[in-house]
Amino acid sequence: MSRPAQFFRAGVGAAITDGRGRVLACERGKVPGAWQMPQGGMEEGEKPIDAVLREIREETGIPASHLELVDEFPGPLAYELPPEYQTRKTGLGQVQYWFLFKFSGGDELIDLGVGGEFRAWRWMTFDALLDSAIQFRVPMYRRIAERFTTHLHRPRAAARKERA
Repeated sequence: MSRPAQFFRAGVGAAITDGRGRVLACERGKVPGAWQMPQGGMEEGEKPIDAVLREIREETGIPASHLELVDEFPGPLAYELPPEYQTRKTGLGQVQYWFLFKFSGGDELIDLGVGGEFRAWRWMTFDALLDSAIQFRVPMYRRIAERFTTHLHRPRAAARKERA
């Protein structure tokens, strides 16, 4: 089997908070037990903010009218995929622009059937997401949590443990 092309795919990601410090986490359809935040690739010529709103809509059904942009990570973040996850589409991994949104709608607006990528969703603390995310995403998620910490529920003991 030949190795995929040597590139990192340009993408976006969204930390969506319920206003109570929890984030929207989605369980991957093909990887039971692997939870993540909405994310995806950018289309050619697409601006990151437009791409993230499109990805949120495609993956969760949440319309932009129920999202308030709160913050964005100051630069792109990258992660490398383990070889078994690399494809011609994903390449070696992703370089992503991350945004924090506050969700103002009701749970009935969340519809995973729109994109079919996920099998379940729930609101969870960021620490619970870190415990449930596939390992190669965890370092990036920790950096996201550090940036968005004032808007996320993070027990003090866990935050101190990460700094140590």
